[in-house]
Amino acid sequence: MEFTKILVHGTLIKRYLRFLTDVKLDSGETVTAHCTNSGSMKSCLENGAEVYLSPVDDPNRKTKFTWEMIKINGDWVGINTSNPNKLAFEAVKLGQIERLKGYTEVKAEVKFDDSRFDLMAINSKETCFIEVKNVTYKEGIYALFPDAVTGRGKKHLETLVKVKQQGMRAVMLYVIQRTDVEIFSTAKQIDPEYAKSLKIAFDKGVEIIPLQVKVTPQKIEIIKELPFEI
Repeated sequence: MEFTKILVHGTLIKRYLRFLTDVKLDSGETVTAHCTNSGSMKSCLENGAEVYLSPVDDPNRKTKFTWEMIKINGDWVGINTSNPNKLAFEAVKLGQIERLKGYTEVKAEVKFDDSRFDLMAINSKETCFIEVKNVTYKEGIYALFPDAVTGRGKKHLETLVKVKQQGMRAVMLYVIQRTDVEIFSTAKQIDPEYAKSLKIAFDKGVEIIPLQVKVTPQKIEIIKELPFEI
């Protein structure tokens, strides 16, 4: 997935009220950018760190920038939670994810039962529902999800089980927007109920695909699928 606009470089001053971020641009100007990540952002917040923002043309929006990434431990960590969905849609459509190849039609935001899933992929043999989650939380070599309690995430897992029970394919796709981790797992200490629900879903046939990507100011590209422990 390539960025369609040239990103603007700056330094993080602070994140506050969850959705707002003050950044000092290289020009010396201080701007307020929108932060799409509503979680705690554990392990990817560091005041004074380098960041990149994307400019926004919408005259009706108060913030004229969106926060895209931050440099942590010498490498970029993706912050924008909408990018994993865009990347997943493009990657499934183009057959760039090994375990999700061979689909002839891909749709975004498809309702099933009482949930709305990020993707539905279809071919002549099967229908596959895919829920995409953004992962930035790190402890040691582990990429962990979630970084805050997520009742909505638990509901998605329960509905994916229903998808599987109706004879369709059900996939949890975790897009890990950092390269300094080696294994995916759940943050049991933060949301034990989500961790328990993922284990139940996996045991009932829901597939888990932790996809590590490399984030740069030009693009986000898939590196590999990581192993997982649940």
